[in-house]
Amino acid sequence: MEPRTGKRAGSGRPKPSLSPRLIVETCLALMDAEGADALTFRRVGAQLGADPAALSRHFRDRDDLLLAVADHLLGEGLEGFEPSDGWRQTLRTLFIRMHKVHLSHPRATVLATVRVTRRPAEMRVIELTLTALSDAGFPPEQAVRHYRALVDFLLARSCMDAAHCTLDAHTRRGDESAWSGEYAAVPAETHPQIAAAAPYLASVDDDADFDFALDLMLDAIAARAPGKD
Repeated sequence: MEPRTGKRAGSGRPKPSLSPRLIVETCLALMDAEGADALTFRRVGAQLGADPAALSRHFRDRDDLLLAVADHLLGEGLEGFEPSDGWRQTLRTLFIRMHKVHLSHPRATVLATVRVTRRPAEMRVIELTLTALSDAGFPPEQAVRHYRALVDFLLARSCMDAAHCTLDAHTRRGDESAWSGEYAAVPAETHPQIAAAAPYLASVDDDADFDFALDLMLDAIAARAPGKD
């Protein structure tokens, strides 16, 4: 990533025009390429051609930068999003978008999904989710409990899927092939249910599995909703 530059400094070298967004985007690109070790002021500053101390004008420390990266991921998922007419479709679309964004940046996701960002994108996700649950008829206390169940599922599943993506290729292939290898070879005499299900265990698609699990949660919420639509 080439640094954006402003006026030239006295040394004749380009002077980076730093902004919080540029710093976060640079950090995210570095994490995509190099992992968590790239989340340092020194590494990001070097990529931007800037003194690491200049980053501290926008972010207090590494943790502050991580929270900004986490919120940026949520912001990516919100780009172009508009609520649907029905609360269920609003939540389904929103959570599928968030899961896809997290998997597009797996190395950042394994750090970001366990944090509370306290920032605008996260606040909008919370507001959208609580609004949908309110539209379903839940009063605030119940809406919050259902919100936490949904979001915890999204973040836990996104973190698990992202962690799998960060495995080295050999390990990942070994885990994926186990369903058509070792599990397909389990004898029916000792594990009859696994043997009967073996052809299907190997055919589960991760994206479709996430959608299926999300629908199960939304089915349960719809069954509990005071105002079903």
